[in-house]
Amino acid sequence: MDESNLQTEISELWSNYQAGEAPDHPPDALDQFLAALEEGSVRAAEKTNGAWETNEWVKQGILLNFSLRNTVPRTYGDVTYHDVLPLRDTEDLETKGTRNTPDGTAIRRGAYFGSDCIMMSPSFVNIGAHVDDGTLVDSCTTVGSCAQIGENVKLGANTLIGGVLEPVEDTPVIIEDNVTIGAGCRVTSGFVVGEGSVVGEDTLLTPRIPVYDLVEEEIIYGHLPPERRAFQRFVESSVSEHSLIEGGAYKPAVVATHIEEETLEGTQREDALRE
Repeated sequence: MDESNLQTEISELWSNYQAGEAPDHPPDALDQFLAALEEGSVRAAEKTNGAWETNEWVKQGILLNFSLRNTVPRTYGDVTYHDVLPLRDTEDLETKGTRNTPDGTAIRRGAYFGSDCIMMSPSFVNIGAHVDDGTLVDSCTTVGSCAQIGENVKLGANTLIGGVLEPVEDTPVIIEDNVTIGAGCRVTSGFVVGEGSVVGEDTLLTPRIPVYDLVEEEIIYGHLPPERRAFQRFVESSVSEHSLIEGGAYKPAVVATHIEEETLEGTQREDALRE
């Protein structure tokens, strides 16, 4: 089924489901939809004319796969778990030169991996996520549902890339090409990290936290511009003078500066992992 027909069928199923009409058995279109996600022919968000746009029907298709299926026992190694979907078949990864290490790499059905990627254990990539060519998903990292990860990205150890599945019209978390995310970072709630940026360890990026962009000298929310070096700092809070808080209270903020040449050179160590 081509993408146009698949979109039409998913949209009709969604309308019927919203109207309280559900088929007796999951239709074949749901399996074809999951296969299209895994092939990368459809994705939850795409960049068009320089702006990221959400494909609502794709998120609807993911939700239908949850809503129109039953939870059943499944196995992962020696573990029995219960879910509506199995984990993804990974036979295609070999032909792409992509590797996932044993004992704890889990890829849910409906997730896409490109060529020459590395997925270290333990880590988890959820349905609808799109992980592009040359990207590293390091140990103890989670890539949430519908998150869009670009080419040659490094997601450091113990990183959380949040998923935005609902509302269906909201853009998921976006990590653009050639980004390095330091260990222990959190990127949530549809935040967009611009191409070529380097994010320092333990930084929290979310639309509710201001980004002090020292390059353009402005305060922005919800995105980090391209080619920035970003790191967590704390600024004075509105309750700083409260009598219960000795020494004042502070709230998180992100400071963004120019990329430094030595920072870019530091990311080249990833090349050694691929030789």
